[in-house]
Amino acid sequence: MSKICVIGTGYVGLVTGVCFADLGNEVTCLDVDQSRIERLKQGIMPIYEPGLEQLVSQNVRAGRLAFTTDYRQALDGAEFAFIAVGTPSGVDGEADLQYVRMAAEAIADIAQGYLIIVNKSTVPVGTGDWITDIIRRRRNGTRPLLQFSVVSNPEFLREGSAINDFMYPDRVVLGSTDRQAASKVAELYVSLRCPILITDLRTAEMIKYASNAFLATRISFINEIANICEELGADVQEVALGMGYDKRIGPAFLDAGLGWGGSCFPKDVKALAHMAVLHGTQPQLLQAVMEINRNQRRRVVYKLRKALNNLDEKIIGILGLSFKPNTDDIREAPAIDLIHLLQNEGAIIQAYDPQAMENARQVLKRVKLCETPYEVAQGADALVLATEWNEFKQLDFERIYQLMRQPIIMDGRNLWNPEPLRSMGFTYFGVGRGANNHINNHQPET
Repeated sequence: MSKICVIGTGYVGLVTGVCFADLGNEVTCLDVDQSRIERLKQGIMPIYEPGLEQLVSQNVRAGRLAFTTDYRQALDGAEFAFIAVGTPSGVDGEADLQYVRMAAEAIADIAQGYLIIVNKSTVPVGTGDWITDIIRRRRNGTRPLLQFSVVSNPEFLREGSAINDFMYPDRVVLGSTDRQAASKVAELYVSLRCPILITDLRTAEMIKYASNAFLATRISFINEIANICEELGADVQEVALGMGYDKRIGPAFLDAGLGWGGSCFPKDVKALAHMAVLHGTQPQLLQAVMEINRNQRRRVVYKLRKALNNLDEKIIGILGLSFKPNTDDIREAPAIDLIHLLQNEGAIIQAYDPQAMENARQVLKRVKLCETPYEVAQGADALVLATEWNEFKQLDFERIYQLMRQPIIMDGRNLWNPEPLRSMGFTYFGVGRGANNHINNHQPET
């Protein structure tokens, strides 16, 4: 059993802390947000993640998991300090490292004895060296020299399946100038029986960015293919299926739709592009990946505008607000982007999401937030599926047809079968669904 401090109780920090506790370690999760820590002590989760509440509860009861705002308490006797704080995008797309700096300075001020500092946050290449410099300068001889090592351990957790991703990882990546320290961190993961790659600090940091940028590129690629399919009369779902059978390509991340969002892909691709420009390279592919993603939302607005002649005072229903199913996270969500674009053209928005309504209330203005999908459909001129929650797979479309003012459906995730909907009388648009999806073939209803 190891004693671990985890700094930050967001998605990464909270999941990392509770999973390490579940593996038998003594874990203290620290956050400077007093109200968040108080809620966690009461068993109230700050995020929605399947299975998280139960796992936190059982490990707190077992005495392996605790929460605090006190660095001294969290670091007392700790062998490892995981930094898992936010690194949001700055003005130019750069990663904002203010919270990483605060954590490093607090460690320098308080830690005693030997400590392995593990950076779990997604940070620019070179941050591990920067953290080392901060701690060394902070201790500058006025206090006993702190014996420490810095290890990069990037996270690869997907919101909605984060606990499973931690417990059954594809790989664990560790980077350090101190091989022995990296090996000690590896021991924390050895029971997971997965490949463990130990490399240098900067390579480990780059693996995280390169991985997310590649996955974002796959999504943007299939979305560009989808747009071409619409014009040429092909079906992107069949195209993706045919591509995916090729072992060199595989089927993952080839679902055409409204593009990627969330807390990772947008900021990580922007940050990588920023790093590239800053160091004299030209990230043309990354720029194209981001532009294609932005364009997917614009295409929905274009299709709706063509279908309805104009969007001024048209009622548009939005199904799904989180950036993906099984999370309440609306950061960089396609639905939020789309709502702002539609409102700019005078559309009236009504929306529903199974989990993200409270978060949506904080950021959406002039939007009617509904209790059910059917309330969203009431009086709507068009219905847009933005997030493919299971709840939306088997809707009563006969009821929806009766509720809508104009039976126009924009299936932004290609979730539904077009033919039954068209046979009911709906005008159906998907993403890259062939000749019947061509916007110029559609005659607006009056």
